[in-house]
Amino acid sequence: MTGARPALTSRLRLMGIAISLSAVSMLAPLPASARGPDGIADIAEKVIDSVVNISTSQSVEAKGGRDAMPQLPPGSPFEEFFDDFFKNRRGGNPKGGEKSEMQPPRKTNSLGSGFIIDASGVVVTNNHVIADADEINVIMNDGTKIKAELVGVDKKTDIAVLKFKPVKPLVAVQFGDSDKLRLGEWVIAIGNPFSLGGSVTAGIVSARNRDISQGPYDNYIQTDASINRGNSGGPLFNLEGEVVGVNTLIISPTGGSIGLGFAVPSKTVAGVVEQLRQFGELRRGWLGVRIQQVTDEIAESLSIKPARGALVAGVDDKGPAKPAGIEPGDVVVKFDGKDVKDPKDLSRVVADTAVGKEVDVIIIRKGKEESRKVTLGRLEDTERVQQAAAKTKEDPVEKPVTQKALGLDLAALSKDLRTKYKIKESVKGVIITGVDGASDAAEKRLSAGDVIVEVAQEAVTNAADIKKRVDQLKKDGKKSVLLLVSNGEGELRFVALSVQ
Repeated sequence: MTGARPALTSRLRLMGIAISLSAVSMLAPLPASARGPDGIADIAEKVIDSVVNISTSQSVEAKGGRDAMPQLPPGSPFEEFFDDFFKNRRGGNPKGGEKSEMQPPRKTNSLGSGFIIDASGVVVTNNHVIADADEINVIMNDGTKIKAELVGVDKKTDIAVLKFKPVKPLVAVQFGDSDKLRLGEWVIAIGNPFSLGGSVTAGIVSARNRDISQGPYDNYIQTDASINRGNSGGPLFNLEGEVVGVNTLIISPTGGSIGLGFAVPSKTVAGVVEQLRQFGELRRGWLGVRIQQVTDEIAESLSIKPARGALVAGVDDKGPAKPAGIEPGDVVVKFDGKDVKDPKDLSRVVADTAVGKEVDVIIIRKGKEESRKVTLGRLEDTERVQQAAAKTKEDPVEKPVTQKALGLDLAALSKDLRTKYKIKESVKGVIITGVDGASDAAEKRLSAGDVIVEVAQEAVTNAADIKKRVDQLKKDGKKSVLLLVSNGEGELRFVALSVQ
């Protein structure tokens, strides 16, 4: 019996601890963000009437459809059966003996989701839900169907705004701050998956700031809350009942949810919606620069530690950056008080900044930080995208005098070389006429017809200049050299090559 006392005492002690913890938990309830699924039912009940189904119809040209004669192998035992069936059904000869009538256009229907942000009847959804629709209807949670009209769309963020005349008081929801979302935080998706309206699913925030190459301003929230076809345009709620995202797409080999859903963050959506309601279109800020990634090699060449920012590869002559003194080779590390970690950061923050606003831009030039003031212009969606000139393979009339450096065959720009490689007269520098396939230059995709404009941020006019500067960098112990390279059209990019 005496041997059992320590065990009994331990159990009592553990029970005492359990009672104490229970008492503490009763006195100090967990915050909503930590309760997890316990708060989901209350939130769903509160916001469910603000979520709507979006029904669209579109007329499409009929191309045979189900009345089309199936293609059967010659001599098939079913050939005679199908001949009789289609002839009787359509009143014509499917083999061409009698010309059948043209089929009229048919209507196709699609369903998606949306949510009400204004009790006057303003709805947010995805652009791809209503794209090319002839008719759009909003279906309320109680089944009421109301015709809606389009206010405006933004294809780059896949957001659309609709409006309709309510027949009874509406429940509207507010946008929350998606920037405050934490990894692992519970979120709720409500929508119309597979036409099953009013479906509620829950999960966590799996990741933020996801770039999945869907557009120039990718900044998705990733969630494992079940999102399926039909959820597009529906809201993603936090546990306060605020919209923190618009469910937009999934990654799935099966077409169903595998826990990889993506939502446009509310921080982006709110700004887009405001402009669409005010102007019916997006008016994005424009800096007038072409930018590229700052790789470790480029950062070493520019004396930037650690690698960060957006490298300016070109400046538009008519853009806002030009009069502000921003030049190719500058690295933008801060814009309007916001840190710029990579080119995507700069693209997003510039686009979100009001047209005409004067902002401070912090750049690194030759290893030193400098400040510039820029008044933003407006990005035109119809701006022309320049295409690189095609390279020709004809031999030049006169064989150029070449010199080798960095695995490159280099020559002075002559009239014959300009003609051969279609180099504009405005492009100055040293032309590449050949590339060693085993060199770092080949790996960085330099090719014959590219023109080296600068070496280590200094202009070059002949091959001897390049070789001399590369040799000096080797003596200085540099591991790489930064080249400013142009194509035939004058489009610039920076390339860092190893000098070892």
